[in-house]
Amino acid sequence: MKKNSNIRSLFPLLNIKVNNNPLVYFDNAATTQKSKGVIEQIERYYQTENSNIHRGVHHLSQISTNSFEASRESVQKFINAKFSREIIFTKGTTDSINLVAYCFRELLEKDDEVIISEMEHHSNIVPWQMCCKSTGAKLKIIPIDSIGNLNMVSFKKLLSNKTKIVAITHISNSLGTINPIKEIIELSHEKNAKVLIDGAQSAAHMAVDVQELDVDFYCFSAHKLYGPTGVGVLYGKEKILNLLPPYQGGGEMIEKVDLHETTYAPLPHKFEAGTPNIAGVIALKSSLELIKEIGLSEIKRHEDQLLGYATEKLENIEGLQIIGTSSEKSAIISFIIKDIHHYDLGLLLDKMGVAIRTGHHCTQPIMNKFKIPGTSRISFAYYNTFEEIDYCIKAINKAKKMLS
Repeated sequence: MKKNSNIRSLFPLLNIKVNNNPLVYFDNAATTQKSKGVIEQIERYYQTENSNIHRGVHHLSQISTNSFEASRESVQKFINAKFSREIIFTKGTTDSINLVAYCFRELLEKDDEVIISEMEHHSNIVPWQMCCKSTGAKLKIIPIDSIGNLNMVSFKKLLSNKTKIVAITHISNSLGTINPIKEIIELSHEKNAKVLIDGAQSAAHMAVDVQELDVDFYCFSAHKLYGPTGVGVLYGKEKILNLLPPYQGGGEMIEKVDLHETTYAPLPHKFEAGTPNIAGVIALKSSLELIKEIGLSEIKRHEDQLLGYATEKLENIEGLQIIGTSSEKSAIISFIIKDIHHYDLGLLLDKMGVAIRTGHHCTQPIMNKFKIPGTSRISFAYYNTFEEIDYCIKAINKAKKMLS
């Protein structure tokens, strides 16, 4: 297990300066920094292995294919999927959700129902709106309460025999709320509805066991767990994936093609048309190995401590209000300060070397719910420190005085 005091040396970008100040990187919910192992793996691939995968008989193609499939097996073990063929590589969480939403059109009829929640990222709202518009299915919304929890009473009332799929985020990217997905899955299955979980904010922060959860679909992005951009994972139960039509047509996803008819390749290749981000997929394995070495329980322990420490410090700032105060939270804090626009605060913090995210965080329905235009958001990773929080608090107080 690598201790937090040693981990920062593995992330080169954490050592840079911004406006002559040491970087304090608190925008991890948007993307995490990349370790030397990930960076070196990408470089090594292009220098020593570069070749297209699966169809080549030559030496380099065989090496690349083996490395690519080793990453698939690494993901399988990471989330405890039953089979590696249940792991589909995509461009990211957004692409994974779009894949399921698009393919699910074949399984929906007019007046069937799809359930999402009020706290979803736009990427788990818009694809389902498009799906429902195309099929005539109805989109139902689980409301949230004033502290950012799902209204489970309302959810139970929304569930019906017409519900075909429930698509819910594991952790809200703007509120930090950890949703009771095990209960959601069990309740949905009682109505024979399938469940998709958006795990973009959870996969790097807590253990996920898709078999124990009995979830039908689970998706996440490599770049939010110290891996490269442009790589996503979609887990789906084999039986359900076999029911869905292909998402895209082209090379790799075919078995046989003539000018009049095509038969499709078996899983996972049925959903992986074209040349993928080979280097990125291979490098994902390095990031998963680092997480395993640290230990997800250790990651959660440290991040929970950061969350508690930062929350207490922020609550002492006059005029500051935290948006999202569920008792079950991940290491994400969104806040507003009276009479100060989040954009102005973000700009001043950047001048002092503090990187946070400002705006609606692709969750406009949440902002509408709380009747605010946006928030300032701090989000932690394992490499963050209490000293960085102290510096950030000082920077916020300084910016607050300048903007008052």
